Parts: sequence; structure tokens; C-alpha cells
Amino acid sequence: MKNQRITIFDTTLRDGEQCPGASMNLREKLEVARQLARLKVDVIEAGFPVISEGDYAAVHTIANEIRGPIIAGLARCVPRDIEAAGKAIQPAGKKGRIHVFLATSKIHREFKLGKAEDEIVRLAVKGVTQAKSFTDDVEFSPEDGSRTEPDFLVRVCQEVVAAGATTVNIPDTVGWAVPSEFEDLIRHLHDSVPAFKSGKALISVHCHNDLGLAVANSLAAIRAGARQVECTINGIGERAGNAALEEIVMALKTRADAFKGFKTGIKTKEIVKTSRLVSRMSGLGVQRSKAIVGENAFAHSSGIHQDGILKKRETYEIVDPQEVGWGQTELPLTKHSGRAAVAARLKHLGFKMSDEDVSAIFARFKEIGDKKKFVYDDDLSALVDGQLTEVSETWSLEYVSVTTGNQSIPTATVRLSRSKPNKKKENLEDAGVGDGPVDAALKAIDRLTKTHGILKDYNLRAVSQGKDALGEVVVKVDFGKGDWITGRGASTDIIVASARAYLNAVNRFLASPTRKKASKKAI
Repeated sequence: MKNQRITIFDTTLRDGEQCPGASMNLREKLEVARQLARLKVDVIEAGFPVISEGDYAAVHTIANEIRGPIIAGLARCVPRDIEAAGKAIQPAGKKGRIHVFLATSKIHREFKLGKAEDEIVRLAVKGVTQAKSFTDDVEFSPEDGSRTEPDFLVRVCQEVVAAGATTVNIPDTVGWAVPSEFEDLIRHLHDSVPAFKSGKALISVHCHNDLGLAVANSLAAIRAGARQVECTINGIGERAGNAALEEIVMALKTRADAFKGFKTGIKTKEIVKTSRLVSRMSGLGVQRSKAIVGENAFAHSSGIHQDGILKKRETYEIVDPQEVGWGQTELPLTKHSGRAAVAARLKHLGFKMSDEDVSAIFARFKEIGDKKKFVYDDDLSALVDGQLTEVSETWSLEYVSVTTGNQSIPTATVRLSRSKPNKKKENLEDAGVGDGPVDAALKAIDRLTKTHGILKDYNLRAVSQGKDALGEVVVKVDFGKGDWITGRGASTDIIVASARAYLNAVNRFLASPTRKKASKKAI
């Protein structure tokens, strides 16, 4: 096996976004895509174009604006899916890829598709052939590959490669595999399909984490001949998630003795920044003890450990935290900092903001600058998140005041403004009572907006350090339409932050078009 370069295929914007409440708008997806390009991933799977107008627009926009990585669109082996993906990736030119998939396992053939082996092969070949009419770069995935009979899987691989597939991805769709068995399966495919052995086509793997084995299975597959790994930032994804990009990359780099010669093109110092951005954009927090990117990943509380670290870092740290992007925050800004200084810091942090965006962020910066001594990079990033998550505001928060206490009924008075076409803003005010001040404020917002959201998740975190830290609230709300809507808000006052987050979710719900439903249960 001469080729030791591992292609990193990032599916954060497709499979990662399939978590309930993790959906991102176009601006959020574009910002994540820009950061993935800075991270130097090889392939960005930008979405599933046929699934909705939003997914199509995201893939098309990313294909048009992002340079460096290959931009892929997902499609079932269905003509309209493939046509949508082909049109969406067109702006990427030769850097465009269509990723087609079709279930092959016995259980899927019998109970989901009701098709025999020969029909599966015919449809797979037909799908690859159609995709080739749009681009030379075609990837095929036999869905539920890890539970497909090995000999039939060999046949499928041979036929799709003959039809023009340049990558064949073997998904462990339901997280069924264990490392030893998965390694044997990948080795069997590598040795049985001449195109894999010659390097004419690559074997890829896409592992889910239902048994907590996604990373282990991916690394086992690399040993057996896989040369592309499909993964996501922070391991986010359907159900228990996907293989975590940062863990795979750092395992290969840190244990070069065990994975001799294998390397990726990832710029590891961008890992933590990417992790934080994806966490903020998706609304999915990172577990404190998460490997590589968790807040406790390099924290040492034991006296013995601390003593060892002080004497020689390697005694208790196998990875240098600075190697993956952990380090000191840049010197903070203050309320006296001007617009140019804020714009320069935004550019330094990697954000691409228009003049209008910078003006809006600067106004919020001055607001919090009056309330706290220093504005840190994380504070500024939270303000950017707020700008990116904004939608066309049906409702704006003008005022919120609460009274609460252990001997009184929590009450909130909320004033909202509503924008109407060709009319002045209309101000409306109402009050609500609840179990606490946040609940009271949210009920007042419901009364004013005539919506009824059920709060499914509420997360509050201190964005930066100190007693005057900016508080960021992320909520997931069910408005009775099936999807959870994520809302975000930030303020030095957690009641205000909560109200902003909930109102952000309301505005996103009111602005969202009816989504076209196709099967998102893919590989």
C-alpha cells in the first residue's frame, strides 16, 4: 500500500446537521465552511441538495465561494436527487463531487427497498453513470455496508468502480461494527477489488458512534487499506454521532509509531477554533471531558499530575495543547476601542464580515463594553454568532424587566417592536408570570407573538472570564411542526440573554419556509 495520505472528508454540514435542533442557516453554514477550509479538510460535504431549498442553496453557495477543498453534494440513486446535486456543485468546477448512495444490506434490501441483489446492482450502476454526466469525481456508498454480505459487497464495489466511481465509501450506518471485524471487511474489499489495490479508486469509511467505536473502527479501517475517512467536528451527527475528526487526526499524528507513514493535511492549530465555531453554530455543546477539544482535555487537578506537568509536560500530556489551538486569549478590547480595532480583531479571528455586519456588531460591542471592563475574543465571537444567526426580524426585543424572589410570583414585562412593510415600527407590551423569571419572560413573548413554543433544551454558559462575563444562552424550541428550532442570545444579563435567544427562535420559526421532506436517514 504505497499511498499513505489519508483524505479527510468532513460531513459536519450534512450528517452533523441531522441532530435535532442542530440545523444552521445559510450564513452559519458558510462561516463553518470557511473555517473548514482554513482547517485544510480535503472534502466538505455541504449538504443534501434535493432535501430542501435551503440545502440546495447551501451547497450551491459553498461551491461558489469556498476554494481549496472539494465540495460534495449527497444524493440517493434517484435521478432527481442526482440532477439537484449536479446543479448545486456546478460552481465548484473540477472541485465538485457527487456522493450517491443506495442500501445494500440484506435487512435493507428485504424490509426497506424490497429489491433483489441484481436490482440493487443495476440501480447503483445507473446512479453512478448519471452522476458521471455532471462530474468526473463520483463517490458511491453502499448504505449499511458493515452489515452487507462481504461477497455481495465486493460485487457492488466492482460494478460501481467499473461504472466510474472514483471513491467507494463503506458506511457503518448504525454503528454495528467492532474494530477487528471492520478491519477484516475493509481488507477483504481491498484485496478482492483490483481498482482498490492499484489505487484507481479509494476505499473510504463512514463510521457511526452508537457503540462508541466510530474512531476505533475508522483507525482499524486505515490499517486495512482505507484512504479516506468521513468524519465530523466534535463527532456530531445522527443519534450518537459520527467519528470525531479531531480524534482521528490527532491519533494518527500522536501515535505515528503505531500508524507508520499515515498522515493528513489538516492544520491542527485550527482544531480548537473550528470546534468552538461548530459548537456555537450548531447549538451543540462540547462535553467537558471530550478528547482534544473538551475544556478538561488538558486540565490537571491531581497534585501528582500537576507536579509531573511542571517538571516535564510529557509526563501526563501526550498532546501539546498548543498544537491543536489551545492557548492564551489575545489582549482584550475595552469600551474605548474604536470600530477599526473591532474590525481588525474580527479579521484576525477569521470572520468575513460586511461593513453592515461590522456596524451591527460594533453597536453591540459598545453596549457590552459599557457593562464590563474587558471584551475578550470569545465575547466578540459570541457577538458574531448573534449576527450570523439573525434572520429577518419579525419581532425585536426593546425592553424586558422582571420581578422575582422566594416570596413573590415571578413576573416579566416585555416590550417588543414589530416591523411591517412600508410602515413604522409598532411597539407592543405585555406581561407574563411563570415558574421563574426566564419562564415568565418567555410566556410574555408567546403572548405578544401569538406563538406557542415548548422549550426542549436550555443551555447557559459564561462566554469569557470574570464576574461580568457575557452570558450566552442557546435554546431549542418545538413549535409543533416536527423540527426543533435553535435560538441564541447573549448579554451580561442572563434574563435578557434568555429572552433574546427565545425571540431568535421565534423569528427563525416565523421565517422558515415549509421544508420539503425527503429521507434524511442516509449513510
